[in-house]
Amino acid sequence: MQFGVFTVSDITPDPHTGRAPDDTERVRSILTIAQHAEEVGLDVFATGEHHNPPFVASSPTTMLGYLAGRTKDIVLSTATTLITTNDPVRLAEEYAMLQVISDGRMDLMMGRGNTGPVYPWFGQDVRQGIPLAIENYALLRRLWTEEVVDWEGKFRTPLQGFTSTPRPLDGIPPFVWHGSIRSPEIAEQAAYYGDGFFHNNIFWPMSHTKQMVQFYRQRFEYYGHGRADQAIVGLGGQVFMRKNSQDAVDEFRPYFDNAPVYGHGPSLEDFSAQTPLTVGSPQQVIDRYAAMRHDVGHYQRQLFLIDHAGLPLKTVLEQLDILGGEVVPVLRKEMESDRPADVPSGPPTHAERLAKARAAGAVHEQTVAAADHWTGRTAEDDAAAADAVAGRQGAAFGL
Repeated sequence: MQFGVFTVSDITPDPHTGRAPDDTERVRSILTIAQHAEEVGLDVFATGEHHNPPFVASSPTTMLGYLAGRTKDIVLSTATTLITTNDPVRLAEEYAMLQVISDGRMDLMMGRGNTGPVYPWFGQDVRQGIPLAIENYALLRRLWTEEVVDWEGKFRTPLQGFTSTPRPLDGIPPFVWHGSIRSPEIAEQAAYYGDGFFHNNIFWPMSHTKQMVQFYRQRFEYYGHGRADQAIVGLGGQVFMRKNSQDAVDEFRPYFDNAPVYGHGPSLEDFSAQTPLTVGSPQQVIDRYAAMRHDVGHYQRQLFLIDHAGLPLKTVLEQLDILGGEVVPVLRKEMESDRPADVPSGPPTHAERLAKARAAGAVHEQTVAAADHWTGRTAEDDAAAADAVAGRQGAAFGL
């Protein structure tokens, strides 16, 4: 199972000093956090996308492209890629470029965001959010899977004989998640395509999360992608930890109480009871998050929000040390302890998807040969990935 962190890139004053970092300082701190996440053994770093203060992550592919050159193993992803207000042509180009630069060590999460005014800023109507998400993603998939695209829709100018460049690495488009908190239409979209579904439930009770995930699983099976329990699911979460739980509560409370996102509302205790926010000891985090599989089924990715509400960089790095050193190793073991052999432990990697496509004869060997020359991959590497896919898929379908 994959564990990682995501950032919403907020700039929030520290309640103790009243000081907020400027944009440059905040961007650089996010880069430091991402690199330290790999150092402590986490699997994924994801950034959101925002185009308004107090957020700074307006260009996810720029940030992730830099990190691709500074890291070796961690999967680089997005916590939101705005499918509604970005041009799907630019998304196809930018994320294929990131895929090539990172040698497939990336994926992305489509979402509509939570800022209504962003729609008119980019020439769209917020009332068309769902239709935009559906049409834009349908075009994006065609741009990745078809060499030459003729297309006409409702929300952008037609395309005639258009080829998006660069082409996806090895002819395999990036793996896509669809993120939604409350829209069953997006869960349906993820299920229809056999993509992943991510419920970023940081503000919602588990009862709601369970309902959304169950709906996605049922529709995933309906569309013939596998059994419901084999669908690819991710969850969001929030934690703050210290060795002593009361120390964690005392330290985090001023940040919670003054955060624009959820401060001046429910108490820390009430909010924690109603959402996944867990403030306490590492064992409390382990116990709570290990139990989530009993509500939503065995899932593949857990991302935590830890760098928000004005927390100093030093504190965030300490949280990463605890997460990577004390929490994730135990959670990883616990989550796999009762996972059925035919239920994926993570989303499919690029190598696995390439091997599956090769086995089906769906990859142009000339394209793959060029990519192998660039990356240094060997036939033995691909054979090992093919064996892994064969084992996963064979078990999934009783072969």
